[in-house]
Amino acid sequence: MIQLLPQPPRSLRRRLILGVTILATAAVLASQAIGYMVLQSWLLDRVDEQLVEFHPPAPAFHDALDGILPAPGERPDMLPSDFHVYFYDASGRRLNHSLGSEAKPGPQLADEAQSLGLRDGHPETVPATSGDGRWRVLLNPGPEGTSAVVTLPLDTVDGAASKILWLNAVLLAVTLVALLALGRWVVRLGLMPLTRMESTAQDITEGRLDLRLPDTDPRTEIGRLSRVLNSMLDRLQKALLARETSEARLRRFVADAGHELRTPLTAIQGYAQLALRTERRPAQELKEANRFIAQNAERMSLLVDDLQLLATLDKEPYYRKERVDLLSLAADAVSATAAHCASHPIGLVPLHNTAADPTGAEEFDVAETVGDPHRLRQILENLLSNARIHTPHGTRVHVRVGTTEAGSGTGGTDRPGRFSASPSLAEHLPVSVIEVADEGPGLEPADAELVFERFYRADPARSRLHGGSGLGLAIAATIAEGHGGRLELETTPGNGCTFRLVLPEATFGQDPR
Repeated sequence: MIQLLPQPPRSLRRRLILGVTILATAAVLASQAIGYMVLQSWLLDRVDEQLVEFHPPAPAFHDALDGILPAPGERPDMLPSDFHVYFYDASGRRLNHSLGSEAKPGPQLADEAQSLGLRDGHPETVPATSGDGRWRVLLNPGPEGTSAVVTLPLDTVDGAASKILWLNAVLLAVTLVALLALGRWVVRLGLMPLTRMESTAQDITEGRLDLRLPDTDPRTEIGRLSRVLNSMLDRLQKALLARETSEARLRRFVADAGHELRTPLTAIQGYAQLALRTERRPAQELKEANRFIAQNAERMSLLVDDLQLLATLDKEPYYRKERVDLLSLAADAVSATAAHCASHPIGLVPLHNTAADPTGAEEFDVAETVGDPHRLRQILENLLSNARIHTPHGTRVHVRVGTTEAGSGTGGTDRPGRFSASPSLAEHLPVSVIEVADEGPGLEPADAELVFERFYRADPARSRLHGGSGLGLAIAATIAEGHGGRLELETTPGNGCTFRLVLPEATFGQDPR
């Protein structure tokens, strides 16, 4: 298809310059046209005033009828300069005698008065008998049915209009040149923020993601656009960082899982090869090999169960919704742990009993929440198991249960020295709390910061000895966050560890569903 119309300029700067130039040119042309028409109308009105004010003297009519009009220059007081008067007799026929100079071509007038098309008191414009001249004519009645046509040349009007047209053309050309020159400078200055945005965006695309658009004045359109784009860039950068962190965690998770599974698999493979050897082996040696195979298979089974549970909790966690009495839950967990662990004295006390009275003589708060009792019991069992495994024999463990409000001094929010993998709860939110505190050696801050990471161990060798996989606290933190709460740790080297399970308190009349 043949394109007939020219393509508009694609550059925004060129389009703005072209648009401004066209609009300014149209405005200049309009103002010049209006000025030209006003000037011409004013000059024409001045000529009409002269025609209306002039009346030929009565003797001139008689002289014209008698054919004895004075020659030009004989009666200077009879006719002003530039005027020309033509006479018509009573029958409407134009007389051969007229007043005025014959130096320039006169107006084109009909020989009969009826053919003039003039009305008394209404001037009209007629062309000259030759050339481009024009005349302004006015019909004046005379005595005895005669009439006269008073005329004035429009040379002055046409000359002034011609000069104005030339002056307007020169001004228009100068204006166009000035608009193109100044318009480029003004548009370039106005688009400077966009140029800076373009340069910054180019740098961002080259990998400098920390850069931001400089012009953020909310009073301007470009400033508001920059603020929106900066906000979008912040979110994109956070999303990219989160993605990179997630990918790094996934790679580390896969590597750790492979490492954890490789150890029991290697042991199973070795003992299986030992049991399958053809030469005769003592029964005790074969029994020992089978025991190690079963032990490592059980360890692998537990690890796979933990991995499957984590995957389920991450993807589509399902928790029962029922009212849970945390005091009864803690009492059952403490009783079950104390029954098979006499090496670590465990006491159940109210949350605000700072003396840690093992008799629990003080009154307990009614600490309730809405959730899955089986999963919450799993958290407590994991915390008590960690306190038993990772502290020396004879270390006292205190389980505290009560209610409070979320805050920096009570728990549920972040503060220095408090570690958690879950976000903070709202300040002053009513919460139910279970604390598991031990009087063991505690953890270093570097270990405490990573204790909720998957497969992390502060003491890998000792954890492996007891069959731990480093997933227990990660599972516990995920369950707590799924219940709208969080699991947190406060510890200092030499002063033990305090794991705190903070859950939203069940309000009166709350539907457990």
